[in-house]
Amino acid sequence: MSSSRRSFLAGAAGLAALGGVGGSLLGMPGASHAATGKGADAPSLRTDGTYDTVELAKPAWTLGLAQTRVHSFEPSQTRTALKRNLEHMLETIDRAFYFGARPDLLQFHEFPLQGWRRWTRKEAYQLAIELPGVESEAIAAKCRQYDTWIVFGAYVRDPDWPGHVLSITTVMDNTGRIVDKHWKARNIKGVFPGFELFTTTIYDVLDRYVEMYGRDAVIPVTRTPLGNLATSSAQREPELFRAMAMKGAEVFLRTASGGFMPLDVQACALYNGVYSSIVNNSISPDNGPFFDDPGSGGTALYGPNGEAIATASSLHEQLVVGRIPIAELRARKRQPVVHMELYRDIYDGYHSKYAPNLWSQYLPESLEDAARYVRDKSRWK
Repeated sequence: MSSSRRSFLAGAAGLAALGGVGGSLLGMPGASHAATGKGADAPSLRTDGTYDTVELAKPAWTLGLAQTRVHSFEPSQTRTALKRNLEHMLETIDRAFYFGARPDLLQFHEFPLQGWRRWTRKEAYQLAIELPGVESEAIAAKCRQYDTWIVFGAYVRDPDWPGHVLSITTVMDNTGRIVDKHWKARNIKGVFPGFELFTTTIYDVLDRYVEMYGRDAVIPVTRTPLGNLATSSAQREPELFRAMAMKGAEVFLRTASGGFMPLDVQACALYNGVYSSIVNNSISPDNGPFFDDPGSGGTALYGPNGEAIATASSLHEQLVVGRIPIAELRARKRQPVVHMELYRDIYDGYHSKYAPNLWSQYLPESLEDAARYVRDKSRWK
């Protein structure tokens, strides 16, 4: 890592300790924040069943889930299309507060600003946003206007990662500050016919990510006055969610793009004794080469016993609202009960199908190039 980058990260860490980035949240011991500066080199994990927290702002709060359309576009349309999608996000926020629930946290799906399409890396990099940037500043103004937290996903470019297209879920507090930036943990490989996703995830550059942000940031849990938040756009990886729960995640804010399995989200809530949301896109007309229904609907919130608290009533755009009694949960919540000694040797001896750090060696130029590159990288027969 260059000396200038080290200086930048050290400065960011110093600001965090002073409360200059995300306020007192980032100054908490074991904050487990991701990609916001150099953090701890060891996971913030207690051994007595408890976990790190910050003081709650209120005993219960309202979560709003914005099931909205996606609108993908050609790279030549980036400026106008991004503006159009941002305006739709801002209108959605206004609608969420026009009548009724007034959520304390409003969550969007994975790609409300860009949608998805078979872009090349160069094209995707062009349409990726910066954090902070024009789009996040406009959303921040809505946080302040309505005194609400907002969580949304986007393709992002970062000067510390030139050429990389990042899939990041951003957590903004009610003052409009970017409290955390959660990278997607991993992309599944070897399942799509003729292509592979080329966005950079933590797993794809694991060693460098740890060097820059610390091992604790690999499994981020953002400790806030609303509770301990974890986000993810990954599906069907219970080990990932279990690790988050071990570190104290109380509310999982999960997103999908074009479909998911409700059972996966429900089981996440049940097995870990947490609240787990899922926000998917709605019916999406005028969505480039896709049909109007690109695997829409299913937005929901599940409780600690796996019970459905609130679910979308259709595939169309709507606000799904659920109440989270966080103080009641915390009063009884402990880490998941896991008999690790029974199977630790199995986990230690397991080898993933694909090794980490593949994108540290080569950055594919397209979905098809990613498939070509990955084709002979499987460690399984």
